[in-house]
Amino acid sequence: MSANTSSTLQRSGLSSTDADWYEGADEIEKVWRQGLRPDPLLTVSEWADRYRVLSQRAASEPGRWRTSRTPYLREIMDCLSPASKVERVVFMKGAQVGGTECGNNWIGYVIHQAPGPMMAVSPTVELAKRNSKQRIDPLIEESDVLKGLVKERRSRDSGNTVLSKEFPGGVLVLTGANSAVGLRLMPARYLFLDEVDGYPGDADGEGDPILLAERRASTFQRRKVFLVSTPKAKGLSRIEREFEASDRRYYFVPCPECGEYQTLKFANLYWPEGRPMEAMYRCAHCGSLIDEYRKTEMLEHGEWRAAAPGDGRTAGFHLSSLYSPVGWFSWSDAAEMFEAARENPDLMKGFVNTVLGEPYEEAHEAPEWQRLYDRREAYRIGVVPRRGLFLTAGVDVQKDRLEVEVVAWGRNKESWSVDYLVLDGDTAKPEVWARLDEVLARDWPREGGGSMPIRVMCVDSGYATQDVYAWVRRHPQATWGPAGAAARQPRTVAAVKGRDSDVALILRVSRADTGSRRRGLKVWSIGTPVAKAELYQRLRLERPTDEELEDGKGFPPGYCHFPEYGEEYFKQLTAERRVIRVHKGFPKASWEKDPARRNEALDCRVYARAAAAIYGLDRFKERRWRALEEPLGLLDEDADENRGDDAETKQEARPQPPMPGRNPGWLGGRRGGWLK
Repeated sequence: MSANTSSTLQRSGLSSTDADWYEGADEIEKVWRQGLRPDPLLTVSEWADRYRVLSQRAASEPGRWRTSRTPYLREIMDCLSPASKVERVVFMKGAQVGGTECGNNWIGYVIHQAPGPMMAVSPTVELAKRNSKQRIDPLIEESDVLKGLVKERRSRDSGNTVLSKEFPGGVLVLTGANSAVGLRLMPARYLFLDEVDGYPGDADGEGDPILLAERRASTFQRRKVFLVSTPKAKGLSRIEREFEASDRRYYFVPCPECGEYQTLKFANLYWPEGRPMEAMYRCAHCGSLIDEYRKTEMLEHGEWRAAAPGDGRTAGFHLSSLYSPVGWFSWSDAAEMFEAARENPDLMKGFVNTVLGEPYEEAHEAPEWQRLYDRREAYRIGVVPRRGLFLTAGVDVQKDRLEVEVVAWGRNKESWSVDYLVLDGDTAKPEVWARLDEVLARDWPREGGGSMPIRVMCVDSGYATQDVYAWVRRHPQATWGPAGAAARQPRTVAAVKGRDSDVALILRVSRADTGSRRRGLKVWSIGTPVAKAELYQRLRLERPTDEELEDGKGFPPGYCHFPEYGEEYFKQLTAERRVIRVHKGFPKASWEKDPARRNEALDCRVYARAAAAIYGLDRFKERRWRALEEPLGLLDEDADENRGDDAETKQEARPQPPMPGRNPGWLGGRRGGWLK
């Protein structure tokens, strides 16, 4: 209790039992007077250089923070200072440039120099908890000026929890963009929105998480909002949208030879063929080759230049990983990643997003069906090509039929459509399901001899749900086993249901009913947007020329092979397109079918792909691939086996009896119609 409080008690005759109340009043008065202090003269970058200490737990270079290490962050941090008129700071970036640490410096600055309510939003609540433990706690513990303001978590009623840090004059709340409750928890003068392209499109049905969060700051006159992210898909990227609405600043650095300023662009990176470790930067003005070690002096003398006038309230910054300081991410690292991505298209999106710091424009549009029809191959329908290592099947359920595609899969996710079957019959009756039993039980002949079973068959449960469940229960159900398992039980089945999510191909497994274990059924949720986007990207891959195949060049990873099906199959396979519409204030992608076409072939291929994912296609290591190849006699074959289908080396497979239930309509008979 203070001397003033004791004197007041003596004069008033009040008992000492009121001391706690008066001491609390003193504390309130103290905090109130602190709030009357003028804003500090330090900028965020000056504060970081003076007070920020990087912990060994959270940084590769522990010790005192030095803005001179990342000079491009100075202007970004200073726009977050109270003296700056900028209200919204947008940072679209590549990896390894210090964006998140820039935001953490701002958090420390607010706690120490400009207290007020602050909210830091991660993509999910779990990531917010991890960020609190791995970054925010070390930020506070390693700084003497912050330790005294935020009490230790071990103290009773400290106001320091995983998701809430109280300090004199304010509070830091950490939450996830997937929690609408967390986003509207309290008004906030300061908002730090990290990795916004990882936010869900809709927070608990209440709309765009960014809009929800920014409403929390709308009542503050001198608010600050900091949005940081590596971009993702073009047209859907939040950070791209915010950056395009800003003054679009780029970091210009001088050439050490001619002194001319320029932005660092990947197109100007040079390295000898096959030697990315020797990458150097070619000046866009004088053509001089610049060694990596000179990047430090280039960054030191760099400056931000705006490409658009802007409104003075929003400052936007773009930076690729080519600017990453020496020792963090090098030009040779970028060259190596590009070399790998050029060989594997699946890696190109990550390269564009994380290295170039740009949104990736995906080829979602299906190619013209005629182009796929024209590139059909001469391998026999119903026979597994030589390089196919395992089979899956996808089943689409209609009222009067089942449609089935059998697909063979090989290394690098190369695929071959082996057969497409239409089983006529009322799906409410057992006869058509008995025909599906025959398909599942069949062994499929291999080119070169031998045969293969279907490993996993995925059946759509969106229509005739209970009939699908009843059929699936009669068979061994597929499990998400270890990717390296040497042997799996063949002929397993899985009930699947499409889900409009672009998060992952296989999302989760749920129970279809609450019955006993014996009757319980697992239903696999399939991210159909992911599967369709992947398929259409692969359908657009160019076939190598005959000369390239003869020279030993293989097919590109993910290449899709088709036998001599009829036109209808390819029209159905390319029947949908991806469109972007605004939903609750946020652009959302959806797939729409051409009303003049059917799409059963597309659905069957999606389910067959999901079956391959369940079997382990995306998780196989080299040992697993070799275990699949060894029984087929493929381990000792020459590299030119990857040339494709060579008519001179094909061996006639043993004939198979025709499948029952072939549709005589658009299939045109057992081996007729579009199968010809």
